[in-house]
Amino acid sequence: MDAEAKRAVLVLTLNLRDEGNEAKRVFHPSLPEVRAEPNPEPRFLLPTAPRPAPAGTPTPPLLPHFRIPLRPPGSTSGPRYRKLRPGAVERQPWVPSGAESSGAWLWSCREMLLKPHSRVQVFEGAEDNLPDRDALRAAVAIRQLAEGLTADDLLLVLISGGGSALLPAPIPPVTLEEKQTLTKLLAARGANIQELNTIRKALSQLKGGGLAQAAYPAQVVSLILSDVVGDPVEVIASGPTVASVHSVQDCLHILNHYGLRAALPRSVKTVLAQSDSDPHGPHSCGHVLNVIIGSNALALAEAQRQAEALGYRAVVLSAAIQGDVKSVARFYGLLTRVAGAHLTLPVTGASVEEEAQLWELAAELQLPDLQLKEALEAVAGAGGPVCLLAGGEPTVQLQGSGKGGRNQELALRVGAELGQQPLGPLEVLFLSGGTDGQDGPTEAAGAWVVPELTSQAATEGLDVAAFLSRNDSHTFFRCFRGGAHLLHTGLTGTNVMDAHLLFLRPR
Repeated sequence: MDAEAKRAVLVLTLNLRDEGNEAKRVFHPSLPEVRAEPNPEPRFLLPTAPRPAPAGTPTPPLLPHFRIPLRPPGSTSGPRYRKLRPGAVERQPWVPSGAESSGAWLWSCREMLLKPHSRVQVFEGAEDNLPDRDALRAAVAIRQLAEGLTADDLLLVLISGGGSALLPAPIPPVTLEEKQTLTKLLAARGANIQELNTIRKALSQLKGGGLAQAAYPAQVVSLILSDVVGDPVEVIASGPTVASVHSVQDCLHILNHYGLRAALPRSVKTVLAQSDSDPHGPHSCGHVLNVIIGSNALALAEAQRQAEALGYRAVVLSAAIQGDVKSVARFYGLLTRVAGAHLTLPVTGASVEEEAQLWELAAELQLPDLQLKEALEAVAGAGGPVCLLAGGEPTVQLQGSGKGGRNQELALRVGAELGQQPLGPLEVLFLSGGTDGQDGPTEAAGAWVVPELTSQAATEGLDVAAFLSRNDSHTFFRCFRGGAHLLHTGLTGTNVMDAHLLFLRPR
């Protein structure tokens, strides 16, 4: 994030009591913070954004010279490098439906729009993050491009969240509509991203390494923004350049778990019956280099630096928060009370009991990188304001027909948890936001709450429990205080899952 961008973000005023602005100042810098982890071999020499040219200056080529590691055909030794010329590159990105024409995209990502006479051909599709006919046409074009490559070519693949819906190519006789219906049913019953993508790969010609196989013998370099807990490259966008390691039995286990196996269309049963553990060919993709260039951990690290600059003792709890949103909200409610007791009072009998409940719930959520012990120790020694950070992707099991997203639902549920009992001499604010800038089918990235939420809502005639029963969190936040608790960032052009920020300040 350059200095000018940081200055633009940091023009907000500072105070936990000042309508959540301090929380927003911590959240915003994390959005564009996606960069490769240090990795000495191979080295990537990628172009940096040029400064604006003076008026009248000829427009430079869209793609400057840069070098990509390539190995000689038939060689398994270290990389060689080839300089690419702009005229030698053919690009076919595919983006969410409506992205180029939407006001939010034009405002927040205008620098990403195509320049006049660009060589880039854009395909739009996957409205509401679901595969559709437009995405299918894009997938066909991408596959044709890949299949036409030779051993002298390099396929550069840029992968980010939403890639699964943007690259649908069902294995016949499965139709796009059948695959779309199955995806909707799994998502509605609470399937996580790993489970969804396991099924998608089993029914796809391009996922699970299919795109890489189509490009062989060309060499493939994939630059990946991770929107999946743990950054497994085989799961992100259903791994179009990573050979599948899942078996048919894995798929059947998922379908059985969500009660969908008996309702499968005959075509899906046929494809699964014909598949083995690796339906896309060789287990090894030796012609592919997959590189994670952005992740939730990187976003949280940047938010942590910002919180520390604002005077908080900042601790990252986990970059792998997942599980049912109700349990996650309960976890944050207990965490607030336990951390608050460590921060403001000697540990009492009641807080010891709640701390035991917190540890028990953490074990149930199975968070592999949870730094709970370290966080509580840091809080106890802070003596001042604390910011606890976490990230990941909880799931919502739909029970009603309301409008919302997992971040707004989580924030509303945490607000309800915080209001259940007094928290003592402590100011608390919780924020949950999606790093892509869009939470579900809404224009908000998320929302923020305080312990007084439930009582304040009641004075406006708003029943928090009723909105939660309908999964109608966005409608609630839009009505509550005129939408002041909604988090609006605009589309960010990236997606590394969600960020959860818990602020605690002794009075």
